[in-house]
Amino acid sequence: MTATSSISGLQRVLEDERPRLLRFLAARGAGDDAEDVLQDLWHKISGTEARPVSDPISYLFRAAENVLRDRQRANLSRGRRQHEWQDLAASDHAPQGERVLIARERLREAETTLLALGPRVDQVFRRYRLEGLGQAAIARELGISLSSVEKDLQKAYRALAQLKDRFDAE
Repeated sequence: MTATSSISGLQRVLEDERPRLLRFLAARGAGDDAEDVLQDLWHKISGTEARPVSDPISYLFRAAENVLRDRQRANLSRGRRQHEWQDLAASDHAPQGERVLIARERLREAETTLLALGPRVDQVFRRYRLEGLGQAAIARELGISLSSVEKDLQKAYRALAQLKDRFDAE
């Protein structure tokens, strides 16, 4: 809230009564949101056309309480929505047994795909991707060149990418 020469009389009263309004809102449970409620109220009264108000202080306190209630209702609704989404997500996991079976089947297909490329490609892929061994160490361990390790990994990646494309198409 800024004090400028173009503010309305109601906005001026809001600025003058700001400390009392903050205490009022805090007493009604606004807590840390009291400043935000006042900011919302400021925007609300600045967005309406200026008209005379017989008791501006009372009007502002009522309006502040209404804005606070609106925010509390919105928070409550948001909480319910999030809870419902969590329940929905939890129920989405209900057929977890089916998901586990599908995942196991896909893992078997990936293993079969890797084995079909040859035992060395399978071993290189597993040592590198699953066990975290470096390519140079794998080359030394298997007695092959680093280039061979790289080519074996490329074969495995290509085959698994094709398998993934097939899974995605299903």
